[in-house]
Amino acid sequence: MAKQQQPISPLKNFFAGGFGGVCLVFAGHPLDTIKVRLQTQPKPKPGESLLYAGTIDCLKKTLAKEGVKGLYKGMAAPIIGVTPMFAVCFFGFGLGKKLQQRTPDDILTYPQLFAAGMLSGVFTTAIMAPGERIKCLLQIQATTGEVKYAGPMDCVKQLYRQSGIRGIYKGTALTLMRDVPASGMYFMSYEWLKNLLTPAGKSHNELSIPSVLFAGGMAGICNWAVAIPPDVLKSRFQTAPEGKYPNGFRDVLRELIREEGVASLYKGFNAVMLRAFPANAACFLGFELAMKFLNWLAPDL
Repeated sequence: MAKQQQPISPLKNFFAGGFGGVCLVFAGHPLDTIKVRLQTQPKPKPGESLLYAGTIDCLKKTLAKEGVKGLYKGMAAPIIGVTPMFAVCFFGFGLGKKLQQRTPDDILTYPQLFAAGMLSGVFTTAIMAPGERIKCLLQIQATTGEVKYAGPMDCVKQLYRQSGIRGIYKGTALTLMRDVPASGMYFMSYEWLKNLLTPAGKSHNELSIPSVLFAGGMAGICNWAVAIPPDVLKSRFQTAPEGKYPNGFRDVLRELIREEGVASLYKGFNAVMLRAFPANAACFLGFELAMKFLNWLAPDL
């Protein structure tokens, strides 16, 4: 394994992660919109066909009806939420790594990297849960054609008025179930691929841009392979009318499997995987470049 040159700095991770998050949203939001629309499309009435036949059909219909702007619907919420969220995510990972090191030169094992990644998932849920709830509601209102919310802030106000802070944080347990194992997978697979792609005797910092893009993109795919089933349940639960699922995710799971079978837990799979590679490749490249800049700017921080 290549020796770590730079001691781990959770603070630098925080700023570099925030920049990585902005890169991720710009690269990945259009396919996120399609994913949510596919996951939450209404069940067709007898004799009618589904609103969207699949990923490409949803893309075509969205472009025809709303233009390119339609693909970036609800992007203000993730930009406002994702920048601090990725900052906190990478900070949590940095902290998780630092807490497990006895000395700054310690090289962590893969289970330790997985544990550090899981800690980052706990950190991000506090920001992620309300951000996801707002994003999903704004994305599906464009599909139903019924405009209930004028924008992210209006959505927060209305949710708070209806059911207080609990309304805004609806789906937190499902967000935790999705993000804790998926974040562990995300960071561990990224570090593993970086080690795999680093030539013998070279340091991680000398990895080429294509290698960073490949490792970041594949880490995104590993992350979503773990995250999709709880993500489908979360999208359903967060966009359901009040009181529809009194027992939370157990009710959503029962209904989905009863009505649509186990395969429905992988709804939006193609859209997610198409988005995961470029979005996370952009995220990790942004992170690595920002990290190099910060190490140059403040080597001792």
